Amino acid sequence: MPIGTRRMMMAKTIAALGFLCGVVGLVAGLTDHLWKLGPSGWFAGGGLLLLIALFSLIDGAIASQKSRA
Repeated sequence: MPIGTRRMMMAKTIAALGFLCGVVGLVAGLTDHLWKLGPSGWFAGGGLLLLIALFSLIDGAIASQKSRA
């Protein structure tokens, strides 16, 4: 497996989980349910996961480019 590929695959998985947290927060907000965290907690958790995924994706892309040079 080329360098950086595992990090980019992990970043895509984390981004999907972050998106799912955002959807749960949206549904919780629209239906006025408090599912463990509440709407703002789900959105904050999803936002943090997406931020981690973004940094991991950038790190994987940089590692991939360095291995080619």
